[in-house]
Amino acid sequence: MKMDHRDHILLKHLQADSRISNADLADEAGMSPSACWRRVKALEEAGIIDRYGAVVNPTAAGLTFQAIVHVQLARHSEDELNAFIQAVSTRREVVECYATTGQSDYQMRVLCRDLDAYNAFLETFLFRLSAVASVQTNVVLREIKRNTGIGF
Repeated sequence: MKMDHRDHILLKHLQADSRISNADLADEAGMSPSACWRRVKALEEAGIIDRYGAVVNPTAAGLTFQAIVHVQLARHSEDELNAFIQAVSTRREVVECYATTGQSDYQMRVLCRDLDAYNAFLETFLFRLSAVASVQTNVVLREIKRNTGIGF
C-alpha cells in the first residue's frame, strides 16, 4: 500500500490517541467519517497498523527497575536459537528483544519490580538457558526519550 499525506495524518493522530473517535479523526484529516473509516481499515489490512494499545508508565505500575540486557549466545544451532527465542518470548519481564549485529547477539529491554526481582530473573531464567554464553546489564538511570509511535 502506498501511503499519502492523509494516511500520515491518520497515523499520527492514532498513535497519539488510539481512542480518538472516527468523527474526530476524520475532522483532523479533513475527510468524511466514512472515507476515514475506509482508510483506517485499509491501513489495518495492509499491516501498517499492527495493533492498538495503552501506553503504561512502568514506574507508576510498580516496575522501578529497567535495564538494557546484552546477550551473547554460545551456540547458534537452529534448535538452540528457537529455544532461546521461545523462552524469552514467554517472559513478562522482557518487554523488547532484538536480534542485533555487533558483539551481542540479542538486546533486550527488561522491566522488573526492583533489583532483587531482576536478580531472580537472571538466576532462575536467563542464566539457565543453555544457549546463553554471557549477559551484560546496563541499568537505566533515567529515561531521556520514550516514544511508542513513529514520526511522520
